[in-house]
Amino acid sequence: MTDLTDFGRLVPREHGLIVVSTLRADGTIQSSVVNAGVLSHPFTGQPAVGFVVRGGTRKLDNLRARPRATAVIRAGWEWAAAEGPVELIGPDDPAPGVDAERLRLLLREIFAAAGGTHDDWDTYDKVMAQERRAALLLSPDRVYSNPSRLPPARAAYRYRPPTRRPLAGGPATCRPNTPRSRWPTAGRRRS
Repeated sequence: MTDLTDFGRLVPREHGLIVVSTLRADGTIQSSVVNAGVLSHPFTGQPAVGFVVRGGTRKLDNLRARPRATAVIRAGWEWAAAEGPVELIGPDDPAPGVDAERLRLLLREIFAAAGGTHDDWDTYDKVMAQERRAALLLSPDRVYSNPSRLPPARAAYRYRPPTRRPLAGGPATCRPNTPRSRWPTAGRRRS
């Protein structure tokens, strides 16, 4: 299943913060938090998870060598994960048909898909270019989640204390939220 609906629904609830996991050369997992969003892939038009990575990072090195990742987002007790190949598009990772202007706009599109806004886009563009930021597009071949079946307003986890039965020989009027210090025999040492 590759439907990103549940993943995309959680993006605005967590400010676009997701965990991206990549594979190191030694076979261990490297994870980090990034801002991401769901947008149309610029070449295929299919929904993809897009995020931006600063040039010169281990994450970028890992993805160049092994271009697969897992992205996980959570909001409250709901979460969604997307796994699949990642396409890198940046100043050090050119893609056919993507010039500097198209890359500049793609970085903006990903930023906006993650819920970002900016008062000075020119400054944003300069920083992205100085840091040699690359656009990464995860095209999922597997998506899974545990979305709540409750309406969003009721989806938040609510604690309900367990009901307690009086213990044998204990106070019969004991309520679940009554502090132990108010129980008739609690906290008293017997001589």
